[in-house]
Amino acid sequence: MHVAPADLEQLLQSHPEIAEAAVIPYPDEEAGQVPMAFLVKQPHSSINERGITDFFAKQVAPYKKIRRVAFVSSTPRSPAGKILRRDLRNMAFPALPSLKM
Repeated sequence: MHVAPADLEQLLQSHPEIAEAAVIPYPDEEAGQVPMAFLVKQPHSSINERGITDFFAKQVAPYKKIRRVAFVSSTPRSPAGKILRRDLRNMAFPALPSLKM
C-alpha cells in the first residue's frame, strides 16, 4: 500500500523534539516496503527510536508505521528547499546508489 512521505513527515514534525523529518521507502521482505524516517532532533532533545515509533504508532494505521529511524544532523535539500530523497536513499543503501523506489 502506498504511503505519501509528505503526510508522514508532517506528522513527525508535529513532535516537539523533532526539528526536521524526511521519509523514504525501505525494502522489507514481508511488506515489500516500509517507511524509514531520517530525523533531525531539536537542540537538547533526548528522543530515541523507541520514542518516535511509540509516538507514531498511536496516530496512524499499522501500514503507515515508521519501521526504521535514523537520526541525522541535517536532511539534504535542494536550493529551493525540496528534500533530496535520492541522497537519503544513498545514505540508507550505500552499496546500491542507483536503487530506484
